[in-house]
Amino acid sequence: MSTEDPASDVTQKPEPAHVKPRFLPRVGSAGYYVMLALVALLILGPLGGITAAYMNFALGTFVGGQVLAGILGSVVTLGYGPEGRHGANYVQTMAASVASMSAMGVLIQAMVWLGMPLPPAWKLILYFLCIGMFGVGVGMLYTPILVDRMKLTYPSGLAVANILRALTDPKILRRSVGTLGGGIFSGIGLSWLVDKIAMIATYGFSTATVGGGMIVGARIGTSAILVGGIGLGITPWLRDNGYLGPDDPFRKIGFIFALGTILGAAILDMSLLGVDAVRRVRAVRREAAPARDTQARIGRLGLWVGFWAIALVIVASQVLDVSMGWIAFAIVMSFIFQMINGISQGITDQNPISSAFVVTVLLMAGLGLRDPLIGLFAGSVLLVSCTVGVDMQQDRSTGWRLGSNRTIQFRFQVIGIVMGALLAVVMSRIFLEAFPILQQNQFAHPELRHGAAENWQSAMTYKFVGVLNTLAQDKARTLKVMFLGIGVGFAIAVARRLIFKSPKYIAWKARSMVNGATDFVLDAVLLASPYAASFGGFVEFKTSLWWGLGGMFASSANWLVARYRNAKKTTTQGHPPEGEILPEDMSATSLIGGGLIAGESLYVLYVGIASLVASGALGKIFGG
Repeated sequence: MSTEDPASDVTQKPEPAHVKPRFLPRVGSAGYYVMLALVALLILGPLGGITAAYMNFALGTFVGGQVLAGILGSVVTLGYGPEGRHGANYVQTMAASVASMSAMGVLIQAMVWLGMPLPPAWKLILYFLCIGMFGVGVGMLYTPILVDRMKLTYPSGLAVANILRALTDPKILRRSVGTLGGGIFSGIGLSWLVDKIAMIATYGFSTATVGGGMIVGARIGTSAILVGGIGLGITPWLRDNGYLGPDDPFRKIGFIFALGTILGAAILDMSLLGVDAVRRVRAVRREAAPARDTQARIGRLGLWVGFWAIALVIVASQVLDVSMGWIAFAIVMSFIFQMINGISQGITDQNPISSAFVVTVLLMAGLGLRDPLIGLFAGSVLLVSCTVGVDMQQDRSTGWRLGSNRTIQFRFQVIGIVMGALLAVVMSRIFLEAFPILQQNQFAHPELRHGAAENWQSAMTYKFVGVLNTLAQDKARTLKVMFLGIGVGFAIAVARRLIFKSPKYIAWKARSMVNGATDFVLDAVLLASPYAASFGGFVEFKTSLWWGLGGMFASSANWLVARYRNAKKTTTQGHPPEGEILPEDMSATSLIGGGLIAGESLYVLYVGIASLVASGALGKIFGG
């Protein structure tokens, strides 16, 4: 992990003079920032928001919109030359905020599954807005510690910074946009084909599922197939022994075990991260005290956080009739988990938001909470704030490396939260009204999985509702399965750290292709990461299978490309082959996968809106 100054990430070369086209507003002018904001709010943010919302409804996981927004935002700022990377960074910051907030619409789906009449749209928008503003404030408050002083790596933030630098090259930008666009059009076309040929849908095929697998790769995808296959095999035994009902799918108990494995791995990771954090804090104590202007900014951030925390308590209690005590408890937990999850994201590139939600709900249950709906509202504070707050820290790390203005970046993110809160409610209402199957509680009615619900896994909603249901039920068996998962997850995490972090093992796996293949089997199958394998416990086996096949295809293609480049490099006597080696996030398979997801989400949204218009039900979205 890097402990160097951000400037060290940038190659120090004199930049050639660049002439800006006359039609573009001057950098730093009001027109410049308005142009960037309009692109982010009206085009890239909604595109990322639609994609994130659809992925959460269809799968239960979503891919951040930083890469997509960074590529398309760079098209707008290309005319500014190398200076345009800052504008592209502001655009991706705002657009990613919109996308992250839009994905939180699954909380509204959870309300429907729990039988709660939906509050008017404006109340939900106001509630999400308060959580989002509070979350980004806490995230920014922790930035001087995690980004500036501890200098955490934030791998995704580093990747986005490298992407934005690379995209100042018109050739790279054209190729990336072309690949992404091809993926989007392919996603639309394949989705139309699946919609028209019913037989394809019976196999559980989804371009978004395959696209998601292409992004994560074979190591993660294979482990999901493994867990899903094991679950399929032991389902009869689980039914015979009373863990599942006659028609219950494996995931009804598998999600509890999977959450347990994540928590078990997180216990080890967080303990080690805590030790590392203490070491880093001690190391930076020798640094100079913060400048007075930095202290002033922290003071203003404290006022911001305090204002929105109070606003959140008032809106929750007075508008949504949620007890002040539980919301206050959730706010306190948000401070704790934003630090924990921020450290985790900064070092491991993992933001365990589900763990934050589950742990908080279980703690509230231990304190006497028995109402699932109150647990959902309180847990929403953790889910939303940890999502946008940690995104804030990651975006700050990108700006830190690029040298972008932090205050301007914060303002762009705040505006993105406003649009995201609006889209979170609007997108969820559109999907819920256009596809009534999304309103059906799949946890309580497992028979739905044999029909239309097969293509709407809604895994995030499923596990949240499943955990919340334990508040009013006997938790003995659920806790037994979760503790078993915790033990397994912890043991696997220990074994992975002892083996895969060993210098001898790292050297051994690079010696031959056989050793590399053995490493793959160990990493993806025998000692699969609990974070990756848990996906197989959250969704049906068909979904895990297509997810894994997408990852296998992408990794195989990338391996073949790498071999071709190495061979070409050899034939050119050591000179680099034609075509730049791009960050992994910008590989052709990753961009095509992201395009497939965006294409399917756009097609499904079009079908949904068309059906609402035809039935005259579009007005219900904004009704009470």
